[in-house]
Amino acid sequence: MNRVSLSSKSQDGAPVFAKRGFLRFRTSGGMIEERNEHVFYREPLKLLLERACALSESSMLVRHRAGEVTLNWRLVLALFRFLPSFPLSASIEAFCFYEGDTSQAPRKERCLPNGQVAMVINLGHDTLRVAHLPYADQFQCFHGGVLTGAFSQFSVIDTTTMVTTLSICFKPGGARLFLPMPAASLTNQVVDLSCIFGTAACDLREQLQVASTNDERVRILERFLRERACWEQALHPAVRFALTSFQNGNERRSISEVTIQLGMSHKRFISLFEEAVGLTPKAFCRVQRFQEVLRLIENGQQISWADFALDCGYFDQAHFIHDFQAFSGLTPQAYLAQCSPYRNHVPLPE
Repeated sequence: MNRVSLSSKSQDGAPVFAKRGFLRFRTSGGMIEERNEHVFYREPLKLLLERACALSESSMLVRHRAGEVTLNWRLVLALFRFLPSFPLSASIEAFCFYEGDTSQAPRKERCLPNGQVAMVINLGHDTLRVAHLPYADQFQCFHGGVLTGAFSQFSVIDTTTMVTTLSICFKPGGARLFLPMPAASLTNQVVDLSCIFGTAACDLREQLQVASTNDERVRILERFLRERACWEQALHPAVRFALTSFQNGNERRSISEVTIQLGMSHKRFISLFEEAVGLTPKAFCRVQRFQEVLRLIENGQQISWADFALDCGYFDQAHFIHDFQAFSGLTPQAYLAQCSPYRNHVPLPE
């Protein structure tokens, strides 16, 4: 994806600033909204038209009419991200809204693990269909919404009913604050929201469906989450330190280094971490390394896999390919041939 520069205006609907992958706006409700630069969706703003055309190397990606931006199928789904307010922002990465026409979209998508818990609510249809290992070809049906635990393996979703959906993307360990059970009990599982929150899940979905704007939906979600936050379940300082250490770019510490620095037993540390995050420290670090690989290869440049594997911390190319297949079910070459603009969603052939 290309980087684009925008002026820092604060009036309603005008860009606040831009970053790679998203344009960020301040909405009339005062909330921060991020719009994926690949999916401008009928925005009647001349500025957006100009930016959308500039972002695309191919005029086939966007077409315009009367000062609006519309899209052909390759970009048919619009993604809007809203950043949560404090103190929820410490636990939640974003509220994401997906809108569009999926009639021509791939019917199935492979979702790759990122080590995070998410809550997904279907506003347009009553069901969500998900399959995961070891039965990736056998779909389960869920009513209205689901909570997906931290995954260390891929899952498959049926996109045909996902015309209008929203998701709460929790930061690693962030969901524990709102759950009545340890995150470890949801590892590699998809659970109906009503099993977690009872009838309140149905009430939440109805309120979100009635709401007329995404600003209003964000306020509903934040109220729902604040009412269920159990601050006694906030991340243990050791887990918070470990997550920071494991995600600190080029200065990431190893599990043994973190354990020594914390001054606690290996067993105690693993127990605390897994309860909050949903994955063991080892599994979490492997998933984070896999996600870093996806970020590095998404530019489509020629890659020497042997050198790439060593640079990413694998023992050799065989170790790298084995790990990649374990998380995605694909070889790196097959992933590059099938991947979409969203690195963790791979369309499956019919």
